[in-house]
Amino acid sequence: MTVYNVNFGIGWASSGVEYAQLYRAQAMRKLNQNLKFIFLDFIQHENVQTLTENLGFKDEEIIWLYQYFTDIKIAPSSVTVNEILTQLESKITKTEDEGKIKKYFYNNNNNYIVCHLKTKNSDIVDRVEYISRGNLLRRDYYSYVRILSEYFAPEDNKAKLYMRTFYNENGSIAYNEYINEDESVYAFNHKILYNKETFIAYFLEKLKLTSEDMLIVDRSTDVGQTLIQNKGNASLGVVIHAEHFNETTTNNDYILWNNHYEYVFMNADEIDFFIAATDIQKQVLEQQLKKYYDKEPKIYTIPVGSLSELVRPVTRKPYSIVTASRLASEKHVDWLVKAVIKARQEIPEITFDIYGEGGQKQMLNDLIHENAAETFISLCGHVDLAQVYKDYELFLSGSTSEGFGLTLMEAVGSGLAMIGFDVNYGNPTFIKDQENGYLVPISLNEESEAEIINKITEKILQIFKNNHNHYHVKSYEIAEEFTQSAIVEKWNDLINEVSND
Repeated sequence: MTVYNVNFGIGWASSGVEYAQLYRAQAMRKLNQNLKFIFLDFIQHENVQTLTENLGFKDEEIIWLYQYFTDIKIAPSSVTVNEILTQLESKITKTEDEGKIKKYFYNNNNNYIVCHLKTKNSDIVDRVEYISRGNLLRRDYYSYVRILSEYFAPEDNKAKLYMRTFYNENGSIAYNEYINEDESVYAFNHKILYNKETFIAYFLEKLKLTSEDMLIVDRSTDVGQTLIQNKGNASLGVVIHAEHFNETTTNNDYILWNNHYEYVFMNADEIDFFIAATDIQKQVLEQQLKKYYDKEPKIYTIPVGSLSELVRPVTRKPYSIVTASRLASEKHVDWLVKAVIKARQEIPEITFDIYGEGGQKQMLNDLIHENAAETFISLCGHVDLAQVYKDYELFLSGSTSEGFGLTLMEAVGSGLAMIGFDVNYGNPTFIKDQENGYLVPISLNEESEAEIINKITEKILQIFKNNHNHYHVKSYEIAEEFTQSAIVEKWNDLINEVSND
């Protein structure tokens, strides 16, 4: 049996979907499952192996759609600048060094190549661009051999991509992709595929999926139909990673699905199972599919994260508060800052550390400065928090929407008291009101910012003015459900149930 996991792309700043896949990989490895992660997007600029290894995937687990039809393996980049220059067979007349980019001029400086290096000051090449008289003509991508070449022609003073050639290890051509704007034709020796959908369908056909295999789809936008029609006898599951519907435009007669999931929900009869990250979302989705479509598909709850261990402190810093998130407007970290400033007027020992990076960092820095709060509120940047949470007493969340909330899970895994808004789905999963903290009621359309901040402030004061040791105990109890062993068991149960149907 092979479990195939379907995604689009991957980058240096990966989303929660990629991290969910990584947690899944860790669980599946414990079960000794044969595991593959499929990436369907054309991935530019980096060797796909660099990106997947950086996140924690193993080379043998990766299938990149575009490389699948060649005999080149997923492997680290190893081609050197000298190997590229040897192929050039021209005398270099000038060199420019820009760290990760090196330029080599030849032919009286009319032509030059641009070597994009794997890392600054490295001699390992990821890709090379060939420029003639100011025009980009070709771009080659490398791992341990050349993977592919892109060809360009000048149009409207820009380089227009018109073809990609994909190679085998020995340099022979595996296939060509002919490109016209957003449309592609894929030409093999004995087959021509006239769009991306048929390209993916051909790939699925080549996988030779059987009833012993399982396809788990993490992103299905625009490919749901292709996956359903070409899955063969494999089991097909869809993971729900976000809020799956729009509540404000849903009524008794009509539901507006999240467009990422609309097709698979409308064709739920063709899906063998769905996976939600929380029991709350599972129950909501079950009720909606029954109400609007009279369908009762199998839906499993499997958290998208897990805890390798529960982390316990020697001591916690008294009156210490922490939050961790992207510094984005929807996370409302500014509300938390203002609430802490107010709470400190009554409890001057309070401190607040904010972990994360994002577009609102400067605004938050200004807010802290304007309130002369630098002595007790700190922007701590992005760090590994695994052993950091345990030093604090209280975790704050300002988010008004959490599909799961990895930071919430990590915080209860270190036994913190918790405060967050009473919104689905992550907060009520990890925060049990008056047991390990407080769920703060919120009505964004009816309450002012000042009223919301006052409510957060009140809960902070309630935590610190009373004995809160039992909150730490309850958080550890909640965290037990999210240990790696518990998640491995959930995956094992799903695989066994689906395989035996």
